[in-house]
Amino acid sequence: MFSTLIIVLIVLAVLLIPILVTIGIYNSLISLRNRYKNAFAQIDVQLKRRYDLIPNLVEAAKGYMKHERETLEAVIQARNAAASAREHATADPGNAAAMAELSNAESGLGGILGRLFALSEAYPELRSNENMLQLQEELTSTESKIAFARQAYNDAVMVFNNKLEMFPSNFIANIFNFVSATMFEVSDESEREAVKVEF
Repeated sequence: MFSTLIIVLIVLAVLLIPILVTIGIYNSLISLRNRYKNAFAQIDVQLKRRYDLIPNLVEAAKGYMKHERETLEAVIQARNAAASAREHATADPGNAAAMAELSNAESGLGGILGRLFALSEAYPELRSNENMLQLQEELTSTESKIAFARQAYNDAVMVFNNKLEMFPSNFIANIFNFVSATMFEVSDESEREAVKVEF
């Protein structure tokens, strides 16, 4: 009788240990996926703030830069494209295509903003405008926050992707169809340099 009980306990332990390990790995994958999604939400907040600042920047510049209408319109178009890409990426930060679209849109916006700032150098009244100075400070602060949020997101993605590739979690990830996340990388080498916001 006692030996039968020991055999039953051993069989139960042999069956129960893999189930508990599977549950633990599955839960850690869910936790890591939620962590990178939360990290992207922090980028999303800062990008929205940036996109909200850009129309104010263009409005403040309009009065001074009357002959630069094409550039001002291009800034708004690039801002709208980036905002649209942000919405797609926010819906599914793990989607590689959405992240690539956002990265490309951000590169385009950074390029056109750089052109706007370069043109603004020719307008001394614009550089000394109090509203422009305040917008400059807010945009600079937002750019820094975006950089920090992007780093936190990429770190969270790396931890998640590492877990997907490591043994034995790779088996559990395949069974439950976990897919690797895409980092929010700079697609244009020129964007690796900080946008200079000087008026």
